[in-house]
Amino acid sequence: MMEMKFFADNNVGRLAKWLRMMGYDTRFFSSGDDSSMIAIALAEDRVILTRDTQIMRRRVVTSGQLKAILIQGDEPEQQMRQVIDNLNLDCQFKPFTICLECNQPLVPRTREQVKDLVPPYVFQTQVQYVECPTCHRIYWRGTHWQAMAGKLNKFMKG
Repeated sequence: MMEMKFFADNNVGRLAKWLRMMGYDTRFFSSGDDSSMIAIALAEDRVILTRDTQIMRRRVVTSGQLKAILIQGDEPEQQMRQVIDNLNLDCQFKPFTICLECNQPLVPRTREQVKDLVPPYVFQTQVQYVECPTCHRIYWRGTHWQAMAGKLNKFMKG
């Protein structure tokens, strides 16, 4: 089965972060040029997530050539529930394996590699680290991670 990939337009930006959190490759489109977003989505076999009804009326979408979902709710939790239900997504797909900021796969790092890159308390209390090779953001399983994991578990339970 092919891994599902997404393209979130500027109307549903927070949704992109949630999908990345779950491990889904999710590009964020901030430009106003819908035609280029559609061309990229077609070329990369991505599902478009949007609140823009004009995109949903395009022939490439109405013909089924390009999958797009018209997002209904305002709240990211509602939006996530819609996408999960609509596409039958696995909330435990590959959680916390993609950078929330730039959508790149994260790379494991040793404690020594991050010693000077994380706060001293984090270094003393955490043992697992990953880094984004593009933006160099360091992630670890602290309280913020626990809160996000708890939200993902809520999505799983419906």
